[in-house]
Amino acid sequence: MPARPIVHFEIHGKDPSKLHEFYQTLFGWELDHNPAANYAMVAPGVGGPEGGVGGGITTSPGAPLVTIYVQVVDPDETLKKAGEMGGATVMPPMDMPDGPTIAQLSDPEGNVIGLVKQ
Repeated sequence: MPARPIVHFEIHGKDPSKLHEFYQTLFGWELDHNPAANYAMVAPGVGGPEGGVGGGITTSPGAPLVTIYVQVVDPDETLKKAGEMGGATVMPPMDMPDGPTIAQLSDPEGNVIGLVKQ
């Protein structure tokens, strides 16, 4: 059976309008708002992997949790901007062995979002 790609994610919070502004400004995400459903769809970005998004499964002392990773040009600059917008650095940029540079931030509601250097 062929691998099935990840095609959707959700970020939950108590103040969705604050999160909408945070992610639109930080990552340039385009949102299609549906006020009646209290939901906003995030349009696909550019430059992602053609075959879909890969992932991993691991253990964590903070489990259960889900973390999505967003590709950025400069993780340091993204963390700085997130901090100015009410977010915080969770993990500074770190080079993975034989892999990419990653980092993590928290949004104003405390959701942890991973960053992967382009």
